[in-house]
Amino acid sequence: MLRHVLAFLAVFLLLFSPAAGAVDGVTPKQILIGQTITLQDGKNDYGTAVLAGVQVYLAAANKQGGVHGRTIVLKTLDDDNRADRAEANARQLLIQDKAFLLFGSIEGGPSTAVMKVAVESNVPFFGPMAGSPTLRRPHQPLVFPVRAEHLEEFRALLDYARKTGSTRVAFVRSDSETGLQHLANVKRLCGESGMELVLDLPFKSETTDAQVDDMVTRIGASNAQVVLNHGSPAMYERLVRKAQAARARATFNAVNSGSAQLARRLGEQARGMVFSQVVPSPWERKSQVTREYQDDFIRQRPGQEFSYGSLEGYLTAKALVMALRLAGPNPTREGFVRSLHTAGGLDLGGGLRARYQAGNHAGLTLVDLAIVTREGKFQH
Repeated sequence: MLRHVLAFLAVFLLLFSPAAGAVDGVTPKQILIGQTITLQDGKNDYGTAVLAGVQVYLAAANKQGGVHGRTIVLKTLDDDNRADRAEANARQLLIQDKAFLLFGSIEGGPSTAVMKVAVESNVPFFGPMAGSPTLRRPHQPLVFPVRAEHLEEFRALLDYARKTGSTRVAFVRSDSETGLQHLANVKRLCGESGMELVLDLPFKSETTDAQVDDMVTRIGASNAQVVLNHGSPAMYERLVRKAQAARARATFNAVNSGSAQLARRLGEQARGMVFSQVVPSPWERKSQVTREYQDDFIRQRPGQEFSYGSLEGYLTAKALVMALRLAGPNPTREGFVRSLHTAGGLDLGGGLRARYQAGNHAGLTLVDLAIVTREGKFQH
């Protein structure tokens, strides 16, 4: 009799103790994930494409039972590409909404702001889709990037420029702390490859036509042979248009962010541009993961075009779900981090493995180059 009473009390305490199951964002039926992302009320084409990819994968995962029987619920806030807004969003997601973890920002400034909140709150920040060095150096034990960083994109673009005869480089980058870190990396890479950084072109979030015209003039005066960018596809589009109208001799190449949208808007003016990419071609079916992506997109969003942004969002959401499954049927934030280190990484399929070890959260290392053809297509 006493044994039965003790057993009953043990079950009662397990079910009704305030500490039992008191993990923010986790209920018997769902896991709440908090995301702040740059959408700018739908005007940011890259952000909306990334979010579409995330939503498509999570919907497919939930249809198959979610994670250990729990539905994955995504609460998304728009940070308007502002670091202060991203920080406020992250605090709201953790304090008011009680999200299990933070996820999926896309710009360097906002992602760094989210990282700050994550570190202060001792909460994992999974899958920032930004290439900022701050997300990896110094090592951040709670930050788990999936994509490769911009450093490796710059390396690939500079290596291509050198092999095709260019030695004089101009760098267009945000006028920010993150932009300065990218500048230091580009300077170092130029020195290592025997190239010369002849022009640094910082820009603010609000750049006037007169300022873009001045950039074009300075590019011509510097005799730069190749121009690279950091972020802001919209501003870079304006610069490319004005440079081509002025018959600038420099070649304009670019990092992955918003590449499909930028090439589409530039039309014929994008022909011959080379972009670094951190995911495979979303239009080809050469790998398991791109076939999964295309099939899910066609089922859920018929008629919506494929893009690098939506594939990056899809892959990052897939990595998130795999990481949540590793954390087990009774997930905690500490267990989430520990299980990623124990597993050593995530096999996303198609030869893509995101690597995570204590002291080194490398994520994926894939960086490929794609050139825009006469038909406006990307050829890897």
